[in-house]
Amino acid sequence: MFWTRSIPLTARILFVNIFALALFAGSLFYLDSYRNQLLEERFETARSEAAIVADALAALSEPEQRERLLVEIARKQRTRIRTYDERGRIVSDSFALAEPGYTLAPPDSGNFFKRLPGYLDRVTDWLLGAQPIPAYVDPPRESASQWNEISAALATGRTVVFQRYAPDRSPVITAAAPIGFSGEAVLVSANPRDITQQVRDARGTLALIIIVALAASIQLALFLARTIVTPLKDLAAAASRVRLGRERDVVVPRLPERGDEIGQLARAVSDMTDALRQRIDAVESFAADVAHELKNPLASMRSAMESLERVTDPELRGQLLQIIAADVRRIDRLVTEISDLSRIDAEISRTEFTDVDLKALADRIVAARRRPESESGNWLDIVASTPGPFVVRGDEGQLERVIENLIDNALSFSTGHAPVSVSIGRQGKWVQLAVSDRGPGIPEELHEKVFERFYTHRPEQDDFGRHSGLGLAIARTIATAHDGTLMAGSRLDGEAGARFVLKVPAL
Repeated sequence: MFWTRSIPLTARILFVNIFALALFAGSLFYLDSYRNQLLEERFETARSEAAIVADALAALSEPEQRERLLVEIARKQRTRIRTYDERGRIVSDSFALAEPGYTLAPPDSGNFFKRLPGYLDRVTDWLLGAQPIPAYVDPPRESASQWNEISAALATGRTVVFQRYAPDRSPVITAAAPIGFSGEAVLVSANPRDITQQVRDARGTLALIIIVALAASIQLALFLARTIVTPLKDLAAAASRVRLGRERDVVVPRLPERGDEIGQLARAVSDMTDALRQRIDAVESFAADVAHELKNPLASMRSAMESLERVTDPELRGQLLQIIAADVRRIDRLVTEISDLSRIDAEISRTEFTDVDLKALADRIVAARRRPESESGNWLDIVASTPGPFVVRGDEGQLERVIENLIDNALSFSTGHAPVSVSIGRQGKWVQLAVSDRGPGIPEELHEKVFERFYTHRPEQDDFGRHSGLGLAIARTIATAHDGTLMAGSRLDGEAGARFVLKVPAL
Protein backbone atom coordinates (compact mmCIF):
# COMPACT_ATOMS: atom_id res chain seq x y z
CA MET A 1 0.00 0.00 0.00
CA PHE A 2 2.77 2.46 0.89
CA TRP A 3 4.59 2.08 -2.43
CA THR A 4 1.45 2.07 -4.60
CA ARG A 5 -0.47 5.02 -3.18
CA SER A 6 0.76 7.39 -5.87
CA ILE A 7 0.65 4.95 -8.81
CA PRO A 8 -2.33 5.72 -11.09
CA LEU A 9 -5.03 3.08 -11.23
CA THR A 10 -4.64 2.83 -14.99
CA ALA A 11 -1.02 1.74 -14.58
CA ARG A 12 -1.96 -0.77 -11.88
CA ILE A 13 -4.75 -2.32 -13.95
CA LEU A 14 -2.54 -2.53 -17.04
CA PHE A 15 0.24 -4.16 -15.03
CA VAL A 16 -2.04 -6.78 -13.48
CA ASN A 17 -3.65 -7.63 -16.82
CA ILE A 18 -0.47 -7.64 -18.87
CA PHE A 19 1.93 -9.24 -16.41
CA ALA A 20 0.90 -12.90 -16.80
CA LEU A 21 0.06 -12.49 -20.49
CA ALA A 22 3.41 -10.89 -21.22
CA LEU A 23 5.22 -13.64 -19.32
CA PHE A 24 3.30 -16.31 -21.25
CA ALA A 25 4.01 -14.64 -24.59
CA GLY A 26 7.65 -14.20 -23.67
CA SER A 27 7.87 -17.88 -22.74
CA LEU A 28 6.48 -18.92 -26.11
CA PHE A 29 8.96 -16.76 -28.00
CA TYR A 30 11.78 -18.02 -25.82
CA LEU A 31 10.83 -21.65 -26.49
CA ASP A 32 10.57 -21.02 -30.21
CA SER A 33 13.95 -19.28 -30.24
CA TYR A 34 15.49 -22.05 -28.12
CA ARG A 35 14.13 -24.78 -30.41
CA ASN A 36 15.26 -22.96 -33.55
CA GLN A 37 18.72 -22.54 -32.10
CA LEU A 38 18.97 -26.27 -31.37
CA LEU A 39 17.68 -27.15 -34.83
CA GLU A 40 20.05 -24.73 -36.51
CA GLU A 41 22.99 -26.41 -34.76
CA ARG A 42 21.78 -29.84 -35.94
CA PHE A 43 21.26 -28.50 -39.48
CA GLU A 44 24.88 -27.37 -39.58
CA THR A 45 26.00 -30.73 -38.20
CA ALA A 46 23.92 -32.61 -40.80
CA ARG A 47 25.23 -30.38 -43.61
CA SER A 48 28.82 -30.98 -42.55
CA GLU A 49 28.30 -34.75 -42.19
CA ALA A 50 26.66 -35.03 -45.59
CA ALA A 51 29.46 -33.05 -47.24
CA ILE A 52 32.14 -35.16 -45.53
CA VAL A 53 30.43 -38.43 -46.47
CA ALA A 54 30.06 -37.24 -50.08
CA ASP A 55 33.74 -36.30 -50.30
CA ALA A 56 34.76 -39.62 -48.76
CA LEU A 57 32.58 -41.62 -51.16
CA ALA A 58 33.91 -39.67 -54.12
CA ALA A 59 37.42 -40.81 -53.19
CA LEU A 60 36.40 -44.52 -53.19
CA SER A 61 35.54 -46.48 -56.29
CA GLU A 62 34.97 -49.99 -54.96
CA PRO A 63 31.37 -50.74 -53.82
CA GLU A 64 32.59 -52.83 -50.89
CA GLN A 65 34.73 -49.99 -49.60
CA ARG A 66 31.84 -47.56 -49.86
CA GLU A 67 29.50 -49.88 -47.97
CA ARG A 68 31.97 -50.41 -45.14
CA LEU A 69 32.43 -46.63 -44.88
CA LEU A 70 28.64 -46.05 -44.81
CA VAL A 71 28.12 -48.64 -42.08
CA GLU A 72 30.97 -47.27 -39.94
CA ILE A 73 29.84 -43.64 -40.17
CA ALA A 74 26.15 -44.49 -39.64
CA ARG A 75 26.97 -46.59 -36.58
CA LYS A 76 29.09 -43.88 -34.95
CA GLN A 77 26.81 -40.95 -35.81
CA ARG A 78 23.55 -42.91 -35.30
CA THR A 79 22.34 -41.84 -38.72
CA ARG A 80 20.96 -43.45 -41.86
CA ILE A 81 22.99 -43.04 -45.04
CA ARG A 82 21.68 -43.83 -48.52
CA THR A 83 23.40 -43.43 -51.87
CA TYR A 84 21.84 -43.07 -55.34
CA ASP A 85 23.38 -43.48 -58.77
CA GLU A 86 23.18 -41.06 -61.66
CA ARG A 87 19.77 -42.50 -62.70
CA GLY A 88 18.31 -41.93 -59.24
CA ARG A 89 18.28 -45.61 -58.27
CA ILE A 90 19.24 -46.49 -54.71
CA VAL A 91 22.64 -48.14 -54.50
CA SER A 92 23.14 -48.73 -50.78
CA ASP A 93 21.32 -48.17 -47.50
CA SER A 94 23.07 -48.36 -44.13
CA PHE A 95 19.87 -49.64 -42.50
CA ALA A 96 19.91 -52.60 -44.92
CA LEU A 97 23.62 -53.24 -44.49
CA ALA A 98 23.68 -53.17 -40.67
CA GLU A 99 21.59 -52.58 -37.58
CA PRO A 100 19.63 -49.28 -37.81
CA GLY A 101 21.22 -46.37 -35.95
CA TYR A 102 17.81 -45.11 -34.77
CA THR A 103 14.18 -46.10 -34.81
CA LEU A 104 11.30 -43.69 -35.38
CA ALA A 105 9.00 -43.76 -32.37
CA PRO A 106 5.28 -44.33 -32.96
CA PRO A 107 2.75 -41.52 -32.40
CA ASP A 108 2.11 -40.50 -28.78
CA SER A 109 -0.50 -42.84 -27.40
CA GLY A 110 -1.86 -44.01 -24.11
CA ASN A 111 -3.49 -41.73 -21.53
CA PHE A 112 -4.03 -38.00 -21.81
CA PHE A 113 -0.84 -37.06 -19.99
CA LYS A 114 1.28 -38.98 -22.48
CA ARG A 115 -0.44 -37.27 -25.42
CA LEU A 116 -0.33 -33.83 -23.77
CA PRO A 117 3.22 -32.90 -24.94
CA GLY A 118 2.21 -33.48 -28.56
CA TYR A 119 -0.88 -31.30 -28.13
CA LEU A 120 1.22 -28.56 -26.58
CA ASP A 121 3.67 -28.76 -29.50
CA ARG A 122 0.83 -28.19 -31.96
CA VAL A 123 -0.67 -25.37 -29.90
CA THR A 124 2.71 -23.65 -29.61
CA ASP A 125 3.28 -23.88 -33.37
CA TRP A 126 -0.21 -22.47 -33.99
CA LEU A 127 0.24 -19.57 -31.57
CA LEU A 128 3.60 -18.65 -33.06
CA GLY A 129 2.36 -19.03 -36.63
CA ALA A 130 5.11 -21.51 -37.44
CA GLN A 131 5.40 -22.79 -41.00
CA PRO A 132 3.85 -26.26 -41.38
CA ILE A 133 6.40 -29.06 -41.47
CA PRO A 134 5.60 -32.20 -43.49
CA ALA A 135 5.58 -35.64 -41.96
CA TYR A 136 8.44 -38.04 -42.61
CA VAL A 137 7.38 -41.05 -44.66
CA ASP A 138 9.69 -43.61 -46.26
CA PRO A 139 8.73 -43.90 -49.95
CA PRO A 140 7.41 -47.32 -51.04
CA ARG A 141 9.96 -47.36 -53.86
CA GLU A 142 13.31 -45.83 -53.08
CA SER A 143 14.54 -43.42 -55.72
CA ALA A 144 16.23 -40.03 -55.72
CA SER A 145 13.12 -38.43 -57.26
CA GLN A 146 11.20 -39.07 -54.03
CA TRP A 147 13.46 -36.65 -52.12
CA ASN A 148 13.30 -32.97 -52.99
CA GLU A 149 16.55 -32.28 -51.21
CA ILE A 150 18.42 -34.62 -53.56
CA SER A 151 17.04 -32.84 -56.61
CA ALA A 152 18.00 -29.47 -55.09
CA ALA A 153 21.50 -30.70 -54.18
CA LEU A 154 22.15 -32.07 -57.68
CA ALA A 155 20.82 -28.87 -59.25
CA THR A 156 22.91 -26.50 -57.15
CA GLY A 157 25.93 -28.67 -56.44
CA ARG A 158 25.61 -27.87 -52.72
CA THR A 159 24.47 -29.68 -49.62
CA VAL A 160 20.72 -29.18 -48.93
CA VAL A 161 19.08 -29.81 -45.55
CA PHE A 162 15.36 -30.55 -44.98
CA GLN A 163 13.31 -31.11 -41.83
CA ARG A 164 10.27 -33.34 -41.36
CA TYR A 165 8.30 -34.62 -38.39
CA ALA A 166 8.47 -38.19 -37.21
CA PRO A 167 5.21 -39.84 -36.02
CA ASP A 168 5.96 -38.72 -32.45
CA ARG A 169 6.60 -35.11 -33.72
CA SER A 170 10.32 -35.35 -33.13
CA PRO A 171 12.41 -33.85 -35.97
CA VAL A 172 13.86 -35.91 -38.80
CA ILE A 173 16.72 -34.00 -40.41
CA THR A 174 17.85 -35.08 -43.86
CA ALA A 175 20.85 -33.69 -45.71
CA ALA A 176 21.58 -34.43 -49.39
CA ALA A 177 24.88 -33.79 -51.14
CA PRO A 178 26.21 -34.60 -54.64
CA ILE A 179 29.05 -37.16 -54.84
CA GLY A 180 31.65 -35.47 -56.96
CA PHE A 181 30.50 -34.68 -60.49
CA SER A 182 29.22 -38.13 -61.37
CA GLY A 183 25.54 -37.35 -60.84
CA GLU A 184 25.45 -39.62 -57.80
CA ALA A 185 24.04 -38.36 -54.48
CA VAL A 186 24.15 -39.25 -50.80
CA LEU A 187 21.26 -38.76 -48.33
CA VAL A 188 22.06 -38.60 -44.61
CA SER A 189 19.12 -38.62 -42.15
CA ALA A 190 18.97 -38.38 -38.36
CA ASN A 191 16.28 -38.33 -35.72
CA PRO A 192 17.57 -36.12 -32.83
CA ARG A 193 14.79 -36.79 -30.34
CA ASP A 194 16.85 -35.08 -27.66
CA ILE A 195 15.89 -31.71 -29.20
CA THR A 196 12.21 -32.39 -28.62
CA GLN A 197 12.90 -33.60 -25.12
CA GLN A 198 15.00 -30.54 -24.27
CA VAL A 199 12.28 -28.20 -25.57
CA ARG A 200 9.61 -30.05 -23.62
CA ASP A 201 11.72 -29.95 -20.46
CA ALA A 202 12.21 -26.21 -20.90
CA ARG A 203 8.48 -25.81 -21.49
CA GLY A 204 7.73 -27.67 -18.28
CA THR A 205 10.01 -25.34 -16.35
CA LEU A 206 8.41 -22.31 -17.96
CA ALA A 207 4.95 -23.72 -17.28
CA LEU A 208 5.83 -23.86 -13.59
CA ILE A 209 7.05 -20.25 -13.78
CA ILE A 210 3.81 -19.21 -15.50
CA ILE A 211 1.75 -20.94 -12.80
CA VAL A 212 3.66 -19.03 -10.15
CA ALA A 213 3.24 -15.82 -12.16
CA LEU A 214 -0.49 -16.50 -12.52
CA ALA A 215 -0.82 -16.98 -8.79
CA ALA A 216 1.06 -13.73 -8.26
CA SER A 217 -1.19 -12.03 -10.84
CA ILE A 218 -4.28 -13.23 -8.99
CA GLN A 219 -2.88 -11.89 -5.74
CA LEU A 220 -2.11 -8.58 -7.45
CA ALA A 221 -5.64 -8.47 -8.84
CA LEU A 222 -7.09 -9.09 -5.38
CA PHE A 223 -4.79 -6.44 -3.96
CA LEU A 224 -5.86 -4.04 -6.71
CA ALA A 225 -9.51 -4.77 -6.03
CA ARG A 226 -8.98 -4.15 -2.32
CA THR A 227 -7.21 -0.85 -2.92
CA ILE A 228 -10.09 0.27 -5.14
CA VAL A 229 -13.19 -1.31 -3.65
CA THR A 230 -12.52 -0.64 0.05
CA PRO A 231 -12.09 3.13 -0.21
CA LEU A 232 -14.98 3.34 -2.68
CA LYS A 233 -17.21 1.53 -0.18
CA ASP A 234 -16.14 3.97 2.53
CA LEU A 235 -16.89 6.91 0.25
CA ALA A 236 -20.26 5.43 -0.74
CA ALA A 237 -21.20 4.85 2.90
CA ALA A 238 -20.24 8.41 3.84
CA ALA A 239 -22.13 9.82 0.85
CA SER A 240 -25.19 7.77 1.81
CA ARG A 241 -25.09 9.13 5.36
CA VAL A 242 -24.77 12.65 4.00
CA ARG A 243 -27.73 12.04 1.67
CA LEU A 244 -29.91 10.70 4.48
CA GLY A 245 -28.91 13.62 6.67
CA ARG A 246 -28.91 11.48 9.79
CA GLU A 247 -25.42 12.51 10.82
CA ARG A 248 -24.83 16.23 10.51
CA ASP A 249 -21.10 15.95 11.11
CA VAL A 250 -20.36 13.02 8.80
CA VAL A 251 -16.67 13.07 7.92
CA VAL A 252 -16.03 12.08 4.31
CA PRO A 253 -12.55 10.46 4.18
CA ARG A 254 -10.12 12.61 2.17
CA LEU A 255 -7.39 9.92 1.93
CA PRO A 256 -4.54 12.46 1.84
CA GLU A 257 -1.96 9.68 1.69
CA ARG A 258 -3.21 8.52 -1.72
CA GLY A 259 -2.01 10.36 -4.79
CA ASP A 260 -3.96 8.27 -7.31
CA GLU A 261 -7.43 8.69 -8.80
CA ILE A 262 -9.11 7.26 -5.68
CA GLY A 263 -7.43 9.94 -3.56
CA GLN A 264 -8.52 12.62 -6.04
CA LEU A 265 -12.07 11.27 -5.94
CA ALA A 266 -12.11 11.18 -2.13
CA ARG A 267 -10.94 14.78 -1.86
CA ALA A 268 -13.38 15.89 -4.56
CA VAL A 269 -16.29 14.17 -2.74
CA SER A 270 -15.17 15.69 0.57
CA ASP A 271 -14.96 19.17 -0.97
CA MET A 272 -18.31 18.65 -2.67
CA THR A 273 -19.86 17.61 0.65
CA ASP A 274 -18.44 20.69 2.39
CA ALA A 275 -19.75 22.89 -0.43
CA LEU A 276 -23.15 21.19 -0.21
CA ARG A 277 -23.29 21.76 3.54
CA GLN A 278 -22.35 25.38 3.07
CA ARG A 279 -25.03 25.74 0.41
CA ILE A 280 -27.62 24.10 2.66
CA ASP A 281 -26.59 26.34 5.55
CA ALA A 282 -26.77 29.35 3.24
CA VAL A 283 -30.25 28.37 2.04
CA GLU A 284 -31.46 27.86 5.61
CA SER A 285 -29.94 31.16 6.68
CA PHE A 286 -31.37 32.85 3.60
CA ALA A 287 -34.82 31.49 4.34
CA ALA A 288 -34.58 32.73 7.94
CA ASP A 289 -33.40 36.15 6.76
CA VAL A 290 -36.23 36.37 4.21
CA ALA A 291 -38.79 35.45 6.85
CA HIS A 292 -37.33 38.06 9.22
CA GLU A 293 -37.20 40.82 6.58
CA LEU A 294 -40.74 40.13 5.38
CA LYS A 295 -42.07 39.90 8.90
CA ASN A 296 -41.19 43.53 9.73
CA PRO A 297 -43.16 45.25 6.92
CA LEU A 298 -45.99 42.75 7.34
CA ALA A 299 -46.20 43.52 11.05
CA SER A 300 -46.13 47.25 10.31
CA MET A 301 -48.82 46.84 7.65
CA ARG A 302 -50.98 44.74 9.95
CA SER A 303 -50.69 47.29 12.76
CA ALA A 304 -51.60 50.14 10.38
CA MET A 305 -54.58 48.24 8.97
CA GLU A 306 -55.88 47.39 12.46
CA SER A 307 -55.50 51.05 13.48
CA LEU A 308 -57.20 52.19 10.28
CA GLU A 309 -60.46 50.57 11.34
CA ARG A 310 -60.56 52.57 14.57
CA VAL A 311 -59.27 55.94 13.33
CA THR A 312 -61.78 58.50 12.04
CA ASP A 313 -59.43 61.49 11.66
CA PRO A 314 -58.89 61.93 7.88
CA GLU A 315 -55.31 63.21 8.30
CA LEU A 316 -54.32 60.30 10.54
CA ARG A 317 -56.02 57.84 8.18
CA GLY A 318 -53.98 59.30 5.33
CA GLN A 319 -50.78 58.76 7.28
CA LEU A 320 -51.76 55.17 7.98
CA LEU A 321 -52.50 54.60 4.28
CA GLN A 322 -49.06 56.03 3.42
CA ILE A 323 -47.46 53.58 5.86
CA ILE A 324 -49.35 50.69 4.26
CA ALA A 325 -48.33 51.83 0.76
CA ALA A 326 -44.67 52.15 1.85
CA ASP A 327 -44.74 48.65 3.36
CA VAL A 328 -46.27 47.25 0.18
CA ARG A 329 -43.49 48.85 -1.90
CA ARG A 330 -40.90 47.53 0.53
CA ILE A 331 -42.29 44.00 0.30
CA ASP A 332 -42.41 44.24 -3.48
CA ARG A 333 -38.79 45.41 -3.59
CA LEU A 334 -37.73 42.63 -1.24
CA VAL A 335 -39.51 39.93 -3.22
CA THR A 336 -38.07 41.21 -6.50
CA GLU A 337 -34.48 41.32 -5.26
CA ILE A 338 -34.82 38.02 -3.41
CA SER A 339 -36.03 36.47 -6.66
CA ASP A 340 -33.13 38.05 -8.55
CA LEU A 341 -30.57 36.82 -6.03
CA SER A 342 -31.90 33.26 -6.12
CA ARG A 343 -31.81 33.17 -9.94
CA ILE A 344 -28.36 34.64 -10.53
CA ASP A 345 -26.36 31.38 -10.29
CA ALA A 346 -28.77 29.51 -12.55
CA GLU A 347 -28.89 32.33 -15.10
CA ILE A 348 -25.12 32.69 -15.28
CA SER A 349 -24.63 28.90 -15.57
CA ARG A 350 -26.85 28.93 -18.67
CA THR A 351 -25.36 32.09 -20.17
CA GLU A 352 -22.62 31.85 -22.79
CA PHE A 353 -19.88 34.32 -21.87
CA THR A 354 -18.74 36.80 -24.51
CA ASP A 355 -15.99 39.40 -24.77
CA VAL A 356 -17.03 42.54 -22.87
CA ASP A 357 -15.22 45.91 -22.95
CA LEU A 358 -15.62 46.94 -19.30
CA LYS A 359 -14.52 50.52 -20.02
CA ALA A 360 -17.11 51.02 -22.76
CA LEU A 361 -19.77 49.45 -20.54
CA ALA A 362 -18.91 51.74 -17.63
CA ASP A 363 -18.88 54.77 -19.96
CA ARG A 364 -22.47 54.07 -21.03
CA ILE A 365 -23.66 53.63 -17.44
CA VAL A 366 -21.92 56.82 -16.26
CA ALA A 367 -23.29 58.80 -19.22
CA ALA A 368 -26.81 57.63 -18.42
CA ARG A 369 -26.52 58.76 -14.78
CA ARG A 370 -24.46 61.94 -15.14
CA ARG A 371 -26.32 65.14 -14.21
CA PRO A 372 -26.40 68.06 -16.62
CA GLU A 373 -23.33 70.27 -16.44
CA SER A 374 -25.56 73.18 -15.28
CA GLU A 375 -26.17 71.31 -12.03
CA SER A 376 -22.75 69.83 -11.39
CA GLY A 377 -20.05 69.17 -13.89
CA ASN A 378 -18.15 66.92 -11.52
CA TRP A 379 -21.07 64.98 -10.03
CA LEU A 380 -20.19 61.61 -11.66
CA ASP A 381 -17.10 60.95 -13.73
CA ILE A 382 -14.99 58.03 -15.03
CA VAL A 383 -11.27 57.89 -15.75
CA ALA A 384 -8.85 55.22 -16.97
CA SER A 385 -5.92 54.95 -14.57
CA THR A 386 -3.85 52.77 -16.94
CA PRO A 387 -3.80 52.10 -20.69
CA GLY A 388 -6.25 49.48 -22.01
CA PRO A 389 -7.50 47.23 -23.32
CA PHE A 390 -10.12 46.46 -20.66
CA VAL A 391 -11.76 43.43 -22.28
CA VAL A 392 -13.04 40.64 -20.01
CA ARG A 393 -14.97 37.44 -20.55
CA GLY A 394 -18.46 37.44 -19.09
CA ASP A 395 -22.16 38.24 -19.26
CA GLU A 396 -22.53 41.89 -20.24
CA GLY A 397 -25.96 42.23 -18.63
CA GLN A 398 -24.83 40.88 -15.28
CA LEU A 399 -21.62 42.97 -15.27
CA GLU A 400 -23.73 46.01 -16.07
CA ARG A 401 -25.88 45.24 -13.05
CA VAL A 402 -22.80 45.10 -10.79
CA ILE A 403 -21.57 48.50 -11.98
CA GLU A 404 -25.05 50.01 -11.66
CA ASN A 405 -25.41 48.66 -8.12
CA LEU A 406 -22.03 50.09 -7.11
CA ILE A 407 -22.77 53.51 -8.63
CA ASP A 408 -26.30 53.66 -7.18
CA ASN A 409 -24.94 52.63 -3.79
CA ALA A 410 -22.29 55.38 -3.98
CA LEU A 411 -24.85 57.99 -5.07
CA SER A 412 -27.15 57.06 -2.19
CA PHE A 413 -24.39 57.84 0.29
CA SER A 414 -23.31 61.10 -1.37
CA THR A 415 -24.72 64.33 0.02
CA GLY A 416 -25.61 67.28 -2.15
CA HIS A 417 -23.27 67.54 -5.10
CA ALA A 418 -20.49 65.44 -3.58
CA PRO A 419 -18.76 63.79 -6.57
CA VAL A 420 -18.66 60.04 -7.25
CA SER A 421 -15.67 58.84 -9.25
CA VAL A 422 -15.27 55.67 -11.29
CA SER A 423 -11.79 54.53 -12.29
CA ILE A 424 -10.74 51.57 -14.39
CA GLY A 425 -7.27 50.11 -14.96
CA ARG A 426 -5.18 47.00 -15.61
CA GLN A 427 -3.34 45.18 -12.82
CA GLY A 428 -1.44 42.28 -14.30
CA LYS A 429 -3.99 39.74 -15.45
CA TRP A 430 -6.91 41.64 -13.93
CA VAL A 431 -9.17 44.49 -15.01
CA GLN A 432 -10.01 46.60 -11.93
CA LEU A 433 -12.99 48.95 -11.70
CA ALA A 434 -13.27 51.10 -8.57
CA VAL A 435 -16.21 53.28 -7.46
CA SER A 436 -15.44 55.90 -4.78
CA ASP A 437 -17.82 58.27 -2.97
CA ARG A 438 -17.46 61.03 -0.42
CA GLY A 439 -20.03 59.74 2.02
CA PRO A 440 -19.52 58.79 5.65
CA GLY A 441 -17.43 55.74 4.67
CA ILE A 442 -17.53 52.22 6.04
CA PRO A 443 -15.84 51.22 9.30
CA GLU A 444 -13.11 48.64 8.74
CA GLU A 445 -14.90 46.01 10.80
CA LEU A 446 -17.87 46.26 8.40
CA HIS A 447 -15.92 45.87 5.13
CA GLU A 448 -17.11 42.27 4.78
CA LYS A 449 -20.40 42.57 6.62
CA VAL A 450 -21.86 45.00 4.03
CA PHE A 451 -21.94 42.10 1.55
CA GLU A 452 -24.16 39.98 3.79
CA ARG A 453 -27.75 39.56 2.70
CA PHE A 454 -30.23 42.08 4.11
CA TYR A 455 -27.50 44.03 5.86
CA THR A 456 -27.66 47.74 5.12
CA HIS A 457 -25.61 50.58 6.52
CA ARG A 458 -28.26 53.23 5.74
CA PRO A 459 -27.43 56.93 5.37
CA GLU A 460 -29.44 59.18 7.62
CA GLN A 461 -31.17 61.03 4.80
CA ASP A 462 -32.64 57.83 3.28
CA ASP A 463 -36.17 56.77 4.12
CA PHE A 464 -36.47 53.60 6.18
CA GLY A 465 -37.02 50.55 3.97
CA ARG A 466 -35.72 52.17 0.81
CA HIS A 467 -32.79 49.71 0.61
CA SER A 468 -33.30 45.94 0.84
CA GLY A 469 -29.70 45.16 1.76
CA LEU A 470 -29.36 42.78 -1.20
CA GLY A 471 -27.69 45.00 -3.80
CA LEU A 472 -24.10 44.41 -2.70
CA ALA A 473 -24.79 40.71 -2.05
CA ILE A 474 -26.07 40.37 -5.62
CA ALA A 475 -23.07 42.27 -6.97
CA ARG A 476 -20.57 40.02 -5.16
CA THR A 477 -22.40 36.88 -6.30
CA ILE A 478 -22.10 38.03 -9.93
CA ALA A 479 -18.42 38.93 -9.47
CA THR A 480 -17.67 35.51 -8.00
CA ALA A 481 -19.51 33.80 -10.87
CA HIS A 482 -17.12 35.62 -13.25
CA ASP A 483 -14.08 34.30 -11.33
CA GLY A 484 -13.61 37.78 -9.94
CA THR A 485 -13.79 39.58 -6.60
CA LEU A 486 -15.66 42.54 -5.10
CA MET A 487 -14.16 44.21 -2.05
CA ALA A 488 -15.05 47.22 0.10
CA GLY A 489 -12.58 49.66 1.62
CA SER A 490 -11.71 53.27 2.25
CA ARG A 491 -10.69 55.94 -0.25
CA LEU A 492 -7.05 55.87 -1.29
CA ASP A 493 -6.59 59.64 -0.72
CA GLY A 494 -7.43 59.32 2.99
CA GLU A 495 -10.55 61.48 2.78
CA ALA A 496 -13.94 60.36 4.09
CA GLY A 497 -15.82 57.99 1.83
CA ALA A 498 -16.06 54.40 0.71
CA ARG A 499 -14.40 52.63 -2.19
CA PHE A 500 -15.65 49.43 -3.84
CA VAL A 501 -13.27 47.54 -6.13
CA LEU A 502 -14.42 45.00 -8.77
CA LYS A 503 -11.71 42.73 -10.22
CA VAL A 504 -12.37 40.49 -13.24
CA PRO A 505 -9.79 38.38 -15.16
CA ALA A 506 -8.63 40.18 -18.29
CA LEU A 507 -8.36 38.56 -21.71
